Amino acid sequence: MNVQDAKRVLETALICAREPLADREMRALFADEIGADGVQALLDELTIDWQDRGVELVRVSTGWRFQSRPEMHEFLDRLNPEKPPKYSRAVMETLAIIAYRQPVTRGDIEDIRGVAVASQIVKQLEDRGWVEAIGYREAPGRPALLATTRAFLDDLGLASLDALPLIEGQGLGQMPLVESAEDLLPRQALLIDDDPTNELPIAADPRPPTPEDDSASAAEPMERNE
Repeated sequence: MNVQDAKRVLETALICAREPLADREMRALFADEIGADGVQALLDELTIDWQDRGVELVRVSTGWRFQSRPEMHEFLDRLNPEKPPKYSRAVMETLAIIAYRQPVTRGDIEDIRGVAVASQIVKQLEDRGWVEAIGYREAPGRPALLATTRAFLDDLGLASLDALPLIEGQGLGQMPLVESAEDLLPRQALLIDDDPTNELPIAADPRPPTPEDDSASAAEPMERNE
């Protein structure tokens, strides 16, 4: 198979794939007759071929995919005028803390935010596929250690956590978390619920949030919008 034919095969597979294609999957297209370096050379050529179009070829956490360029989003949004999902301020702040300080426990998040983290907030992020427990801290109660997932990076169009926007000149505890969380998700349509009743202040001797607190802190259910 010559280079042009191989490039057509790879381009077709990437366009038709519902999920990003991993390196091994792309090599499987050619029955491993083309190695990793050869596949990368094809990807480099395809990246150049599409550089002046409204769609770009990018590497994300789980592989390679075609996606629309940011400047095209306002036009594509007109095809889907439905109201975007509503996220609470607490959810967005919690996500930002996990993304930049991972792995963290709920207690770590509460120390930074200064308010209790209802279990429903973490569950929303887990249900969305952005956050997962990756282990447990050796401390009383063995609290779960929370981290972001590969799906989180894929939804942001990032290959790794190193590509997250840099925070300069201030610690995460002082940063404007909600605004940063919105910046963190440039490709997502977000609505922020600023209802102050969604926050449960931490007392000197905090108690675990009650089911009523969990319900009050919950945002509306998220739906995957790939």
